[in-house]
Amino acid sequence: MVFDSERFDLRPYAGFDMGRYVRRTFCSWQDVGWQSLLVQRFEHVPVAEDMALPGTADLHLVLPVSGRAEMETSDGGRVVRHRWVPGRLQLGIPHRPVVLRYRGNAAMRSVQVHIPRDTIDTVAAKLGGEVDYEAMAASLAEPDPLLEEAVRAVGAPGGAGGELYAESAAAFLTTHLLTRHARLPVDRIPAREDARVRAAIAIMHERLAEPVTLAELAAEVHLSVYHLVRVFRDATGQTPHRFLTRLRVEEAKRLLRGTDLALDRIAQRCGFTTPGALSTAFLRQTGARPSAYRNS
Repeated sequence: MVFDSERFDLRPYAGFDMGRYVRRTFCSWQDVGWQSLLVQRFEHVPVAEDMALPGTADLHLVLPVSGRAEMETSDGGRVVRHRWVPGRLQLGIPHRPVVLRYRGNAAMRSVQVHIPRDTIDTVAAKLGGEVDYEAMAASLAEPDPLLEEAVRAVGAPGGAGGELYAESAAAFLTTHLLTRHARLPVDRIPAREDARVRAAIAIMHERLAEPVTLAELAAEVHLSVYHLVRVFRDATGQTPHRFLTRLRVEEAKRLLRGTDLALDRIAQRCGFTTPGALSTAFLRQTGARPSAYRNS
């Protein structure tokens, strides 16, 4: 079996001394030949200090299944304290490296799921929204019994099916996460404003590489600037400017993944005046610079 390593950033463990911190007891790539979903089971050392985890492009879910621990996670300045508790899902934000410290007991075990980024992007495009990973991570602080059981099922010993099962599981997990936890603007547009907000979004897509002012956008959809901002925020949870910036960054991500275009050409195609403006917006939205994203 030749594994499609290009679909995953699973070199997630490149530069990480995995054997020092965990013992892997199952890997769906190696043990059952899955291509569409990577599921692993781990046993963890009970104490870790300054464990540096590299950022990955994939959506990474961690489900503790046994043990308890007090944990600290730092992502470059901010320290978050939380607990390792069986059943409490955790999500790693793509391209965001973290340093982890914890003290627990010898029974710490987990199921970990990596969903490839192209699956996330494909489902998000079909749902008609942009992924807010920060919102997703925060939302998962609340229990989600369905998601917990789904992760347990794909990681259960002896429960693995074939590639069709893996592909279907990846699609289900992604759809559930994006609709339940990522606050995508799905079915949120009020009926009477539906046509005008959707028209504004369509114009953004059509004129992604061009300068588009708020006044021009409002005139195109026959609304005042004030009214457009209000109904757009009500419908999508974002201002038109922020929504357009996210669309441009998503297009830049697509070009970085799928082409060899230089950064200045990508900036032009995505409506940024300079490569520096693209880099600033890209870093703010993804946590990584364009060059690091492309290299990953």
